[in-house]
Amino acid sequence: MTTPLVIDIWSDVVCPFCYLGSAQLSKALESFPHADQVQIRTHAFELDPTTTYNPDLSLERMLADKYQMPIERAQSMHRDLEAKAAELGMHWSFAIAKVANTFDAHRLIALAATQALDAVMAQRLFQAYFSEGRLISDRTTLNELAEEVGVSGVDGLWESDQFVDEVRSDEATAQSYGISGVPAMVFDGKYLVVGAQGIDGYARALEQTWAERES
Repeated sequence: MTTPLVIDIWSDVVCPFCYLGSAQLSKALESFPHADQVQIRTHAFELDPTTTYNPDLSLERMLADKYQMPIERAQSMHRDLEAKAAELGMHWSFAIAKVANTFDAHRLIALAATQALDAVMAQRLFQAYFSEGRLISDRTTLNELAEEVGVSGVDGLWESDQFVDEVRSDEATAQSYGISGVPAMVFDGKYLVVGAQGIDGYARALEQTWAERES
């Protein structure tokens, strides 16, 4: 079979469930016999386009204020997520994560997509945010991360409105699909899977999608 099985993923690089879902999908692909015929395409989704960097605002305080919960509840939720990440071999620290707008990060991923590096760039941004406490709205930081991944042409990105339309188009497409939460993955243009489904959940989605192709 020459046509790849395409998985279109809408996510935000500050979304913990998106990072978990991405890692779970990667684990599921490790045991999928047709993994070499799977193509992943990343798409932009901003959880909160109005977010701005505030060095005095912790992620836990932002979460508590947004959902009107005690900060202890936000802290507990973050500890649970850190534990789930650890099960997948990742070390997260919400305590050092910096509240950030992600629009420019999505533009960078769109640029990386023109060089077949979008999935790698997205993963690097996830790691920078959740594990390293990097400010991913800072363009100098984005330049450094892009250089690590091998994405070229970043300087021209900030001097123009390149890939603004692509990000907006991704978000409009998500809206047309009725996507209001992420991660949201569309398997082979047919099946929408929302939320971090676990390794087994993604394995089933892969197997079922492939089986339908062969039927």
